Amino acid sequence: MPERIAAELSTRFGDITFQPQATRDGTPTFWTPQEHIVTVLQFLKAEIQMPYRMLYDLTAIDERAYKRQQNGHKPYDFTIVYTLFSFERNEFLRLKAGLHGEYPAIQSITTVWPAANWYEREVYDMFGIRFHGHPFLKRILMPTTWEGHPLRKEHPARATEMGPFKLYDEKQDREQESLRFKPEEWGLKRHSEDADFMFLNIGPQHPGTHGVLRIILQLNGEDIVDAVPDIGFHHRGAEKMGERQSWHTYIPYTDRIDYLGGVNNNLAYLLAVEQLGGIDVPLRAQVIRVMLCELFRIASHLVWYGTFAQDLGQLSPVFYMFTDRERVFEIIEAICGGRMHPNWFRIGGVAQDLPKGWEVLVKNFLQYFPRQLKEYDAMVMKNYLFKARTKGIGIYTLEEAIEWGVTGPGLRACGLEWDMRKKRPYSGYENFAFEIPVAQNGDCYDRAVVRVEEMRQSLRIIEQCMSWMPEGDYKSHHPLATPPVKANTMQDIETLIHHFLNVSWGPVIPSGEAMSCTEATKGWNSYYLVSDGNTAAYRVRVRTPSFPHMQMIPLISRGYTVADLLSILGGMDYVLADIDR
Repeated sequence: MPERIAAELSTRFGDITFQPQATRDGTPTFWTPQEHIVTVLQFLKAEIQMPYRMLYDLTAIDERAYKRQQNGHKPYDFTIVYTLFSFERNEFLRLKAGLHGEYPAIQSITTVWPAANWYEREVYDMFGIRFHGHPFLKRILMPTTWEGHPLRKEHPARATEMGPFKLYDEKQDREQESLRFKPEEWGLKRHSEDADFMFLNIGPQHPGTHGVLRIILQLNGEDIVDAVPDIGFHHRGAEKMGERQSWHTYIPYTDRIDYLGGVNNNLAYLLAVEQLGGIDVPLRAQVIRVMLCELFRIASHLVWYGTFAQDLGQLSPVFYMFTDRERVFEIIEAICGGRMHPNWFRIGGVAQDLPKGWEVLVKNFLQYFPRQLKEYDAMVMKNYLFKARTKGIGIYTLEEAIEWGVTGPGLRACGLEWDMRKKRPYSGYENFAFEIPVAQNGDCYDRAVVRVEEMRQSLRIIEQCMSWMPEGDYKSHHPLATPPVKANTMQDIETLIHHFLNVSWGPVIPSGEAMSCTEATKGWNSYYLVSDGNTAAYRVRVRTPSFPHMQMIPLISRGYTVADLLSILGGMDYVLADIDR
């Protein structure tokens, strides 16, 4: 496939040099002259046969501490990385544009993909790279008063490197003033010919936003004229921490990104690490991983289901559904020892083998939960008021979903039968029989329909895991598997030394780069990892589904009411830590 796209680019652009780069994940990757990047991306999106219609991700790498020759030129100081996806080809494509200078600039691609808006703001915020032609280039995750750009290599990675934090009265006043919303800065009018608009803060402390999220609404009475999401309150530097932790000790940090998705976060990260290290995972470990991921998918969907109903005025469902979530956590706790954040997957497998009696717990849940889902259908999905509050609300088309980078249930609710577990299977998902739930209308109700049916399909997968749990190792014997299998550490000194080094320093992962992509609880979740042959990643990029979904809020809320906004937010199923990282 790299040869095919290379030929297509060469045919269209002739003398422009596209330098291919070999990667561990096999994704076609090309270095592109920055002056041609907009033209090339327009061609790939709209002109090429079987186009790359989705801008999947846009990020940057600070290359200054990792000097590598690019095309025989002076090494670049920064690299902009564009990741595209073609549904027709079932293929990712990665384009890179190298930049020179301390604070370089490149042309914005917001004219090609509106979804690039937030991604470019994030790159500016984290790296200080400017984008010419961006409609509103300002910080997005960090406070506007922040000094420096956190993902640059010279920026401290630990609070202990920055001195004690002190909040003086003057600083507090300055921070408060920086949060004042000025409509004119966002191109919003305070008045029209026949109305005076009101600006209303929803959040950051509001039960309907499900976390520290602020949305400023421009209102004409109860009708939403426009909306401005203000994110970053939950930002904790997850990507920066990935550069200071070892490959092994970063695993617990992944648990806290989609903090309802549990081991689904571990899996997305570890698949990329294992590609970099060339580590084969034993079949038993793969099946165990699948079973735990599907249990967490059910647990996450139960939180969404109950709180969505609560947002729309139903009080009982959330109590029933959280009780059933506890039943899931009883299984997870028995297997992993932890609950929401079990930190249980490992490089090359899982932390321990399944305990005795796990089958009984899983079998009991499989017998119990289907009738609960049937009861919830009658209680929520068939409820007249629930339907009235969700049908025809927050509609977007399949074309809009692809344009804005929507994935997961939000994409399938528009009629596209696309699930990464089926289309680009990983961890042995190709061995399981299950259906891809699809709906057609792209509204809040159909997004709920898809998620409810997903829980039933997860039960099918878990039942197959239980019935077909292979014998064998729960962790690879590859030398980079961490921690290494401990059986012989007390018998020979070499094994003891190997175990000690892999646990204390962490494994040395070969140089290269790789990206995973999993069907997480809320959509496609990816870790794009760059290794310079050390015990920690040179660059960790976490692409989460909630980030592009939240960017769509203005588009899908205009013309609705404030009450409808609660339906739209609840139907989206996002997590703030998934947005802010």
